[in-house]
Parts: sequence; C-alpha cells; structure tokens
Amino acid sequence: MNSPYLISLIQRCRAFWYPTRGLAIAEASVIGIVAAISAVLLKFGTQLLGQWRVQTTETLPAWIVLPTIGFCLGFLAGFLVERLAPEASGSGIPQVKATLANVPMRLSWRVAIVKLVSATIALGSGITLGRQGPTVQIGSGLAAGISHLVPTSPDHRRQMIAAGAGAGLSAAFNAPITGVLFIVEELLQDLSGLTLGTAIIASFIGGVVSRLLGGSALQHQLQSTGYSSSFSVPEIPFYLVLGIIAGLLAALFNKGIIFSIKFYRRFHMSLPMRVAVAGMISGIVVALLPVSFHNTNKWGEFVLAGSANPSWAAIIFFAEFILTLVAFGSGAPGGLFAPSLVLGSTIGYLVGVCQSHFLGAASPITYALVGMGAFFSAVSKVPITAIVIVFEITMDFTLVLPLMIGSVTSYLIADKIFPGSLYNKILNLNGIDIEKDNLIEGILTNITAQEVMEEGVETLEAGVSVDEAVQAFSRSQHRGFPIVDDNKLVGIVTQSDLLKIRARNLIGNTSIREIMTSSPLTVSPLDKLSKVLYLLDRYQVSRLPVVESRRLVGIITYADIISAEANHLNGKNRQTGPRREPSYRVYQTQSPSTGTGRLLVPIANPDTAGTLLEMAAAIARDRHYEIECLQIIIVSRNTNPAEAHIKTTKSRRLLRQAEFMGKRWKIPVHTQIRVAHDIASAIQEIIEERHIDLMLMGWKGNTSTPGRIFGDVVDTLIHKATCDVVLVKLGVNYLTEEVTGDLSLGLTSKLSPKKSSVTYSFNRWFIPIAGGSNESVIIKLLPALMNLSNNPQPEVHLAQVFKPSESKPNMALLEQTSHQLLNNPKLNTTSVSMMPVKADSVSDGVIKLVKTERYDVVILGASSEGMLQHAIKGSISEVIATGVESTVILVRGAINS
Repeated sequence: MNSPYLISLIQRCRAFWYPTRGLAIAEASVIGIVAAISAVLLKFGTQLLGQWRVQTTETLPAWIVLPTIGFCLGFLAGFLVERLAPEASGSGIPQVKATLANVPMRLSWRVAIVKLVSATIALGSGITLGRQGPTVQIGSGLAAGISHLVPTSPDHRRQMIAAGAGAGLSAAFNAPITGVLFIVEELLQDLSGLTLGTAIIASFIGGVVSRLLGGSALQHQLQSTGYSSSFSVPEIPFYLVLGIIAGLLAALFNKGIIFSIKFYRRFHMSLPMRVAVAGMISGIVVALLPVSFHNTNKWGEFVLAGSANPSWAAIIFFAEFILTLVAFGSGAPGGLFAPSLVLGSTIGYLVGVCQSHFLGAASPITYALVGMGAFFSAVSKVPITAIVIVFEITMDFTLVLPLMIGSVTSYLIADKIFPGSLYNKILNLNGIDIEKDNLIEGILTNITAQEVMEEGVETLEAGVSVDEAVQAFSRSQHRGFPIVDDNKLVGIVTQSDLLKIRARNLIGNTSIREIMTSSPLTVSPLDKLSKVLYLLDRYQVSRLPVVESRRLVGIITYADIISAEANHLNGKNRQTGPRREPSYRVYQTQSPSTGTGRLLVPIANPDTAGTLLEMAAAIARDRHYEIECLQIIIVSRNTNPAEAHIKTTKSRRLLRQAEFMGKRWKIPVHTQIRVAHDIASAIQEIIEERHIDLMLMGWKGNTSTPGRIFGDVVDTLIHKATCDVVLVKLGVNYLTEEVTGDLSLGLTSKLSPKKSSVTYSFNRWFIPIAGGSNESVIIKLLPALMNLSNNPQPEVHLAQVFKPSESKPNMALLEQTSHQLLNNPKLNTTSVSMMPVKADSVSDGVIKLVKTERYDVVILGASSEGMLQHAIKGSISEVIATGVESTVILVRGAINS
C-alpha cells in the first residue's frame, strides 16, 4: 500500500534535487576548484618532466637522449589514451564542442584523469603542443563527473560542462574573463543568465585558485625585464601589416593541421606509434638546435624576455610551426593555444624589429604580444577572446587598441582563406557534423509540451473500482490511464499496476486508489521537449501527464516527441490541413479463427507480395498463427474515407490469390481492403483492432524523405507498432527471367502473369551480433524463416564487429548465440559458424563481409529509440540494406509498457 508519508518524502526529495540556481552555483564553485587544481598539476608536471629531459642532455648526447625520450614518452602517452580513454586524444576542445552540441561522446572522470596523465607525459616528452587545450577537456570531464552525482537535466549538465571548460582555460592562463568569453564565443554560444552566471563563478574561482597555487609567470617575467608598452598613430599601418601576415600564416597553419591529420591516417598506424614517431621527430629537430632551445616549453618566454634576435625568432617560428603540425596530426594529447601564442609572438617580434628600423619607436616585445593575440585569433576564430587573453596576461591597457587592430584584421584574412572553425573541421574528419546535430538541440529547446501532447486524454475517476479499471483496459488500446478527481490529477494507473491485484489479494470492488501511483511525475504545457525527454529517460516512464494548476490538459509519450521532431525537420506543422479521419473497411473475407495468434501482411506490390506471403506462411506454420492480409487505398485528406468512390478490382484479385495460397498451405488467411488518409495510421488501427502479434511487410531498403530513415510509413510503425515488426528488403540479385508454373515455396514467386517471376535463395544466412534486445527475437524467428531454404542443411554465419585496436576480441557473445542456435530443436541445420570482424565502422565491416562471402540473407535488429539521431547522422541498418545486394530482414521486438 502506498504510504502518503513516503510519497510526500519522495516529492520533497525530487523538488530538492531538481536543478536550482543555488545548486548550480555550488556545482560551479566546486568545478572551479577542481579544474584549477588539475591545471596546476598539469603545469608543474610538464615543467618537471621538461627540466628532467633537458638535464639528461648534460650527461648524454642530445641527439640520442631527446629522440629516445620523445619516442618512449610519446608511446606511453598514446598507449594510455588508446587503452583507457580514446576520447582523450588530441586537443580535447573538439570533443567538448561535440558534447555540448549533444553529440554522444564520453566525457567523464576517467577521460579527465587519462587526459591529465597522458598530456603531462606527452608534453614532457618535448612535443611542441600546449597544455591549455587539455585543461579545457579536463575541466569539462571533471564537471561532467560532478554533474552525474546529482540528478540534473541535460541542459543543466551542459551548462556545468561549459563552466568546467571555462574554469580549465581560466586556470591555465590565470585569465578568468578569457574563460567566460571562450564559452560564449566558441563553445556554447549561450548568453542565458544561468549559463553566464555559472561560467563566471567557475572561471573566477579557477583563476584565483590557480594564481594562488601557481602564480602568473608571464606577468612576473615581463615585470622583471622592465617592459613598458607604448602606442602611437604612425604605428597603425604596422599593426595592420602584422594582422595581415598573422592571418595568412594562420590560414596556412590551419590547412597544415588538417593535412597532417589526413597524412597520418594514410599509414594506418596505432595511436601509440603515431605519438611516438611525433615525439622522436621533435627530439631530432630540437637536438639540432642550440642548447638554449632544448626546453621547448620556454620558447615563448625566450622571445618575450627580449633575449632573442631576429634570426633566432625566425628559427623558433619555423621549428614551432613544423613540429606542431607533426605533433598535432599524430593525435597526441596536447592543444594549439600555446603554439599559436608562440608563433604569434615570433611574427610580432619580427614585425616589431622592422618597425624599429623605420620609426625607432616601440619595443619589439609590444609587437610580440600583439602578434600573440593576432595569430591566436586567426587560428581559433575567437577575436574577442584573443584580445582579452593578452590583456589579462599582461594587464596592460595600452595594448588593447593594437590588439583590436591586429586580431580583427588577422581574423578576417584567415576566415577568407580558411572559412569556418578549425575544431569543427577536425570533427568533420571524424564523421561528426555539429551543425546538423545542433538541429536536434534547436528542436528540443524550441518546441514545448503543449505543441506535442495529446489532448482529450482518456481518464478514470478516482472513485472507480479495480474491476471497472480492468474493464477499461480491456476496451482500450492504452496501457495507462490518468486518475482524476474533480478534473484534477491525483494519480496514474498502468497495466503493470494491475499485477498488484493478485499480489495483494484485492477484491474487485477495491478502490483504484489502492493500486494507482499517487502524485505522479508531471510536466507543464510550457516545458521544453528537452526537459520532457530527460524526465522520461531519467525515471524510465513511457508517458507523462501534462498538468496546468493540477488540471490535466494532455499527455505526452516518446512517440509524440519523435513524431514532432521528424515533422519539424521536414518543415511540417503538427496540425496542417483537414483533420485525419479513421480508415474505412470496404472489403473483407474471414477464415475460421483456429490460430494462437495473428500475423499481419500489408501487400501492395504484386512482384513482392508472393515472397512476403511465403515468408509469412513459414512463420505462421511454425507459430500456429493466422495470416491477416491487408491492402490500403489512399485518398486525399479532403475526402472522407467512408465516402470515397474507389475501385477495388485489382486489390481483390491480389487478395483472392492470397486466399488460394492459404488453402494450399492450410493456414487461415483473412483479407481486407481499407481506405485511409495515412498508411501507417491504418496499419496501427488494424494492429490494435485485430490484436496482431507480428507484422511482416516489404521495404525498399532506403528512403529519399528528409529526416526519415526507412520512410514515413516504416519509421512510424517502428516507433509506434506494439507488435513484433519484420521488414524485408528483397535482394536485387535474385531477379531472373520469367519462370512458368505456380508458386513453389522457396523456389519461385509469381502472382501476376504480366510481371516477371522472382526466384530467390535462402541458403546462407548472416546475422551480425551486437548484444541488442532484438537478437532474442531474431533467434526465435530464424528456425521458421530457414524453412524457406531449398537446401536441407542451410548455413548460419554469426559475426561481431570489433575495433581494430582490440587485439583479443571477446567471443563470449558469439559463443552464447551459437550455443542457443545449435540447441534449438526447430533449427534444421548443424552448420553455425562465428567470426570476429575488425572494422572502424559496423556498417562498413558488415557490408564488406557480405559482399565478399555473398550471403543470401542478412538479418538485423532495429531499435524504436534514438531514431531521430540516426535520421540525421545515418542509420546502420539503412546503410547496410542500401550497401548490399542480398536480402535484408530487419527485426524489431514488440514494445512493452
């Protein structure tokens, strides 16, 4: 029995933990502290390793020590990343951007720790990358881990991840404003109050803690050299020239980064080996330079300290430029911020030297600082952040105007030559397009519950008895009813709640209040879909009542959200045109109902109908099912299906042939023709009305409809049909010349004498295994389908796709599936093989194997969840079905309450 005190306590806990401004501020404060500590650890760790590496050259030859250390430490860093957290490779900023754009990418404590350790080792090996990019990912990973400790919404978690990124950057540069601006300008592009507030708090605390623990080395260095800046109007042309040069070289640098990544991929080396090679090359180059250049971490300070001359500055520029391309393309855990600043300082220094020859005014160090901002602005495409970062590092207001001139000029030049964000292009190389992925974010945050919810909800009054509730369920297709009292929501009852009747030995006149869920989770009409989707997933419920001032105004389900998202992508409004009417039956035949279940076969194409019916017959014989054969005639929305004038001659002819086949197979075959506005809705009506257990239908294998995976009809049925769903795409390689004779099971299919016959083979079956929920349905279905084979011993081939990096694939899942098949007495084969397939992509691996081995049939599982993501990025099932010529059977198990 539900205790009102327990329910009240649960409600109070839920209200307490739900994201509030106070909780966000507390989280942001903790994130700022841990991000700063990790940034300081990374800074001192790389300094210690760098000093040890340089000191080693005092006792042993540099040309041996530096390449060896670079190779060994690079290999170790790459090994840690590849084995423990592949997401920790590279800069880390593209990964954070992808996560904030709702792209599924792991960001956690583990990623943060692996990034911290591997970046320390990699940067200590002597490669010329920076620690600031890694601190952004480390801060974001720590923030993601902290946000998982409390049940918060996806939007709240994204805000915390962005705050962690800002705190990490703030701690790395001791520049809190820079951390905030980088979030706004590059990562999240969000100026909402909570986002900005948490970013400011985390960045401020991160900068303060970092300054207390590590100090501001560059400020102290500039003060110790007696540096002072100046600016005069005659210098403006020189700052414009500096901006132009920085923009041109930054565009070349960005193109070089992309080229380097592609170049490494041509050799198909493992990540540890790539980073090791990059470390060795860096060691060789650095060993050829003067001793004072052996510590690569000090190159930027060397220029700003005024110790360099023009020739040394040029050497540093070329060495940094080439070695950064070599290191970053390898995937080493390191960023581009520091290299950008070093390169910019050398360009600025050289321009400053030229200016001093002409005007003899400003110090080259001033131009070096402006060059840092200009080059950084052009590489990262963040001009405002670039201006503020140099200002915060130097605290010199005189630099602001030169920085604005140089940074904006370089940004405009670089964006003309190399348009778009470098980080987005790196993601594109990995198959991630966050511009398309942001469509999902826009849909989820712009559509409200009242735009999607179903109105006119069927409800039960709080005073009804358990018996009356059971009768209501038996008359309705719904799996749950809201319970109302005086039109106010007081609870919800589902089919699973009915099990409490037997468990508690309740009598029929017991009040529904005894088994209902009191004070259910609800949403308001103005709540965004992002919140609705989060609550559905968080509390594992299939529907949410929509309540306004305790008054029930609607209900919303997963299917409603998916349909609304797909329609939004297609540019459709939820309600357009005339109201859709129910379908209307114009023809029906019925056989004796002697089966234990029903199998629905919608048919439309005479060329494939025979094959589909043969498959349906094989399943029906195995399960003792009846076959429901359906034809649907579509009419305009402006026409009522019950009043439409249609001709059914051709449809009846096709259905009569199905009836004739049913008699031959001794299987009950029912037929009907329906007139409808929408095929999917009509099929769903049949499924509910006729209590269909399994639906089998043809599928062409792809769709040209934007935002859809398999097509409007199939997509909707996969999402909403409550029964098992089997889709069949017949292989094009089975079309042959016309074969005379009647329909012969497993050999030929001929329904229309005017059409070519189809012969097909079902002898070699291929099943990719991944551990999904639909594989048990496939295994149960396989014995019946294999009866279609004309070979007494058909072959079954199982395969599982593994990453190429997995040296010893885990075969447990394959062995378990093989054991289940071999022990199935209905399976008429002893030939079950299994093989591991190594490929970067599941679809590519499966397609290649199917084409090589020429399998007759491929059976795949399909999920009713996550379809919108697949519609934008590409569905594995659709890609495989399109990419192979074999018959493809797609299976989706029944949707449970």
